[in-house]
Amino acid sequence: MKIAIFNDDLLGVVMGDRVTDVSKVAGWDKADPNASFLKLVENFNELIEEMNREAETGTSYSLNEVTLKSPVPSTRKIWAAPVNYRKHQEEMNKIFNNAPRTIEEIALFLKSPESLSGPSDPILLPYKDRRTDHEAELGYVVGKKAKNVKVEEAKDYIFGYFALLDISIRGNEERTWRKSFDSFTPIGPWIVTADELEDPNDLAMTLWVNDEVRQDGSTKHLIYDCYKCFEVACDNMTLLPGDIVATGTPEGVGPIEAGDCVRIKIDQIGEFTVDVKLAEKFKGL
Repeated sequence: MKIAIFNDDLLGVVMGDRVTDVSKVAGWDKADPNASFLKLVENFNELIEEMNREAETGTSYSLNEVTLKSPVPSTRKIWAAPVNYRKHQEEMNKIFNNAPRTIEEIALFLKSPESLSGPSDPILLPYKDRRTDHEAELGYVVGKKAKNVKVEEAKDYIFGYFALLDISIRGNEERTWRKSFDSFTPIGPWIVTADELEDPNDLAMTLWVNDEVRQDGSTKHLIYDCYKCFEVACDNMTLLPGDIVATGTPEGVGPIEAGDCVRIKIDQIGEFTVDVKLAEKFKGL
């Protein structure tokens, strides 16, 4: 199932080029989408049949006529994977003449939950004079409380997958700081529930800036695949429903600037396009 949040915080199921409002049958309260999302995740197995029926007969809208919001309304934490593709490590060495260590050595890092944004929201650049790069990634949202879960069991704890942009300012500061500004983690266009994907570790991924292909990779080249990332994220630490894991970016990262359009597409997931703008503090300057 493809689950979206759209317009005035309505819950939708996406079928083809349309989205159907299933808020009522899912017990969705648009006044409190955060709590509603957690209830949806917890009770999804009991709700899925009624949601499917409503998706076939309920009021639907063309995707071109709605505003898609972040399919995860809010999150407690975002675990992200540094240098999880070999060729990305190679390109970073060429660009900065200092090959970064891979995920095998440095594990995961945290991004601010406030960096989360949706597929219709712009990326806001906080500095005019700092290089800021795009990074295309596969992300997923946790479905069940987890701690010390091993690779072999991780699949059962993942609720669903989405495309994700890890926006990154280059510099000497800690990763968490450089990647945690507001709007620096757009996700979407919807959640594809885990049961829909035969293998999330073999998905083609492409990113364009304007009309230029910048990244063209596949999750089959991950160093730590989706399930290994999950194991590392909950190694003696608790993951909770609604938490997000970003799995890292393939080669082809590059700078973005105000006025650009960034499009990400992942096979079997979907695609979205976001504009790049300067942050509010620059208006009028």
